[in-house]
Amino acid sequence: MATGTMQPREALAALVGEGLRDPYPLYEEIRAHGDLVHVKPGVMAAVGYDECDRVLRDPRLRVQDGDSFDLFYPEWRAHSSLRAYTDSMLYSNPPAHTRLRRLLRGEFTPRRVAGYETAIEQITDRLLDSLAEAGAGGAAVDFIAEFASRLPIAVISGLLGVPERDQAWFRAIAADVTTALEGITNASRLAPADAAMNDLAVYFDELIERRRRCPEADLVSSLVRVHDGGGGLGRDELVGNMMLLLTAGFETTNFFMAHALLLSFEHPGLADRLRAEPGFASAYAEEVLRFEPPVQATSRWAGADVELLGTTIPAGTKVVAILAAGNRDPRRYRRPDRFDPDRPYTAPLTFGAGGHFCLGAPLSRLEARIALPRLLRRFPRIRPAGEPVRRDSWVGRGIDHFPIAID
Repeated sequence: MATGTMQPREALAALVGEGLRDPYPLYEEIRAHGDLVHVKPGVMAAVGYDECDRVLRDPRLRVQDGDSFDLFYPEWRAHSSLRAYTDSMLYSNPPAHTRLRRLLRGEFTPRRVAGYETAIEQITDRLLDSLAEAGAGGAAVDFIAEFASRLPIAVISGLLGVPERDQAWFRAIAADVTTALEGITNASRLAPADAAMNDLAVYFDELIERRRRCPEADLVSSLVRVHDGGGGLGRDELVGNMMLLLTAGFETTNFFMAHALLLSFEHPGLADRLRAEPGFASAYAEEVLRFEPPVQATSRWAGADVELLGTTIPAGTKVVAILAAGNRDPRRYRRPDRFDPDRPYTAPLTFGAGGHFCLGAPLSRLEARIALPRLLRRFPRIRPAGEPVRRDSWVGRGIDHFPIAID
């Protein structure tokens, strides 16, 4: 329970230190001071559901882009990982963001995503076969390495047009690249991200050339046609958005499924319902996203003074929207610290809101809804075989190793 004895600045600082293992009490320490609070000069934090939602939707609050990097970290262009993300939708604002999103959103419409269902089922079943082989005789297996990371990387690779033989390499390199999303608290940590990004850029350049010579029915071929046809997509933007789709589509779903399985172990009655009730997986997945979101926070910048729900956000202020805190706002959710898939109208903030709402959210949800019930039905005796190993990260909260037994 929050005591209010910690100042918001102390609580936020602890979130990149000793508070990583369980950040939720620290969110409540911030909430004790308000739902949109000043942390220190130039920084505010939103922890209320409505406040986070408004921060994400207000067009006056912008994502960090090249201009904002210039203000607080002028050396950012020396890091290829930051340059690549800045060339993607993630770190761009209108009109560039509007143009890039328009080029990609057709791949993620509800109708298009629904068309992936059979392919996801087939990939899931193949991975379950491999999991059964690896865990035969009660041998402990790593759920992350053998399943949770392999499913989303196979799905997004298929969408992009990446050959199956390269998928293991992508899994190994993605964690290094996404270090660049954690914020520049220690620039030395960007060295592995830069090295990984340089390797990815070489790979994507080669893939682009192959698709230019021999187009296929995949997203890379479509984007190459737009680029070559003068459709408003530069080379760096092409590579940056391919990289974003690969890493974002992989990491978030990986963490999502790991938390979903962990919570099923903690609530065996709900695991039984997932096995028995075909429609229950959707509500369960939404509650996982609310209760233990793989993306805990994001940020916006005020280009001018902004009035938001009675609070002034001064120009030049960074607003940290702590989505995981908004997802546990007691003003919106009854008993928010209880995991309850039967609660009505969950609507978690996990995938964002407004113009930057995650394009891949429907695909991630579909993968989890398909994979988890199939996993639990295939292995009715599935159980933990050791403690999960969490990633040393705050913004992206996930599990890197999760030993399980299936027999």
